[in-house]
Amino acid sequence: MRSRRLEYSESTREALVDSALDLFTERGYASTSLDEVAKRARVTKGALYHHFAGKQALFEAVFDQVEQGSMSRLAEILGQGTGDVWDSVMEGLRQFMKVCLEPAYQRVVIHEGPVVMGWQRWKECEDRYGFNVVRAGVELLVNSEVIEDLPVDTTARLLFGALSSGATLIAGSDDPQATSEEVFATLVRLLEGHRRCNPGKNAVG
Repeated sequence: MRSRRLEYSESTREALVDSALDLFTERGYASTSLDEVAKRARVTKGALYHHFAGKQALFEAVFDQVEQGSMSRLAEILGQGTGDVWDSVMEGLRQFMKVCLEPAYQRVVIHEGPVVMGWQRWKECEDRYGFNVVRAGVELLVNSEVIEDLPVDTTARLLFGALSSGATLIAGSDDPQATSEEVFATLVRLLEGHRRCNPGKNAVG
C-alpha cells in the first residue's frame, strides 16, 4: 500500500507544478518568483526545494506536463483503432491546431521553452514528445494506402518540422485563430497532394 508520506509528497509536487504553470502562463518565466509559486501552492519554499533544484527544474516539470497532456490527446485520436484513417489524421491535425491556441502551450512550450531550456534541449524534448505522434500518423496513412508509399521517417520528420513552424507562426500572430486556420488548410493541401485516388484500405482496424 502507498504510504501517506508518499501521497503527500506527490500531492505537494503536483500543487507546485500546477501553481508554476498558472504563473508562468500569466506572467512568464522571468517575472515569476519561487516565493510566489510556493505561496500559491500553499507550501513552504523548503518544500519546493525538496522537489526541485531550482526555478529551471520547476519550469521543465511544467513543460513536461503541458507537452504530455497535449500529445496524449493526439495519440489517443490516432490510436482509437476504428474509423476512416484520413479522417482520424485530419482530426488529430485539428486537435493540434486547438493545442496551438492554448495560452499555456503558447507561453510555456513555444515562447519560453527555447529561452529557458536552451535551443538544443528544447528541440530534444519537442522531438521526444511530438515526433513519435507525427510518425504514427504518417505510418498509418502509408500502411493503409491512403497516401503514396513515401518513406515514413523522412516524411514524418518533414511534417513535424512544418507543424513546429506552424505552431510558432500561430503563437506569434496578431490573429492566432485566423493563422491556425491558414496553417491547417495549407498542411491539408500538402498531404492531399500525396493522397491516393483509390486507397486499397481506408479504415483502421
